[in-house]
Amino acid sequence: MRKYPPGILCAAFVALSLAQHAAAESWTVPAVDELADDTWGRAVRLGRELMVATPNLIGPEVTDPAHRFSGNNLSCQNCHLHAGTGKFALPFVGVFGDFPQYRAREGQIRSLEDRINGCMNRSMNGRELPIDGPEMQAMVAYIKFLSIGIPIGAKTPGRGTAAVPLLERAADPTRGAAVYARVCTTCHGADGAGKRRGVVGDAKGYEFPPLWGPDSFNDGAGMARIITMVGFVHSNMPAGTTWETPALTIEEAWDVAAFVDSQPRPHMKDLDRDYPNRLQKPVDAIYGPYPDPFGQEQHRFGPFQPIKDAVGRLRGSAMNQSAAPADLSEPTKQ
Repeated sequence: MRKYPPGILCAAFVALSLAQHAAAESWTVPAVDELADDTWGRAVRLGRELMVATPNLIGPEVTDPAHRFSGNNLSCQNCHLHAGTGKFALPFVGVFGDFPQYRAREGQIRSLEDRINGCMNRSMNGRELPIDGPEMQAMVAYIKFLSIGIPIGAKTPGRGTAAVPLLERAADPTRGAAVYARVCTTCHGADGAGKRRGVVGDAKGYEFPPLWGPDSFNDGAGMARIITMVGFVHSNMPAGTTWETPALTIEEAWDVAAFVDSQPRPHMKDLDRDYPNRLQKPVDAIYGPYPDPFGQEQHRFGPFQPIKDAVGRLRGSAMNQSAAPADLSEPTKQ
């Protein structure tokens, strides 16, 4: 395992933090409530409502079975905080101009609608929204509105989650259990089942979402990958935390993410079809097949730098082979 001089992790984090502070200075969010009460304004506001009150509108407990698109009672803003407007809280600001884009998970060029339906299948553990339906059109309208003024393809300050350095060791679910018990149980419960706003069957969803179990995201979701969860947790948890004033240390964030992601959750079928180019597969994908010699346990908890190094070498070798000139010599006659 690669070794670093004492203090290098702290120095790396300070450098990342300074860069993130500088990048987020220009963060602005357009005002949805100032839109006119016309077709466009109503579509944008419906899109915001779908992000905030997902289980009330398209959850598994709504009255009309035709509108039960989500398979769980999470809301979109459980991951995309503040209706997708929070800095380093998986915001939608600037997302519209990124699509269409190449998606390594599918190995194809995909639309924003495809990306939304990926969340419906994975994070919401449900079924796809009709592309031409009012729910999809409203979600796209809302994301487009939040992206006003941002050039197509431009990097948006505050997007995603704030970067967190990799650990030299594997993240430890046992240590994470202690962090969870101390910091997380008040909101999410000792059993990870969250706290409902009402009762089962009322379609009101959760005040605090479940982090595992049958009503949580499935194992194909981005949040089921530890690097994604670590960045989210360190920047935003517990509730009220911001990326500017994290409540957890870097190691605590890694360990509690390992604990949460080691818990049972719904399984998504055919995950082996993800990332048809295995060299583009994230190093923290919890399911194979993998292009490298490391096992599932290390892909799940790390350490990740050896995996990154190995995949980097494999990519370099693949590029060298593809760039090699073809052999145009005469074939040997038999």
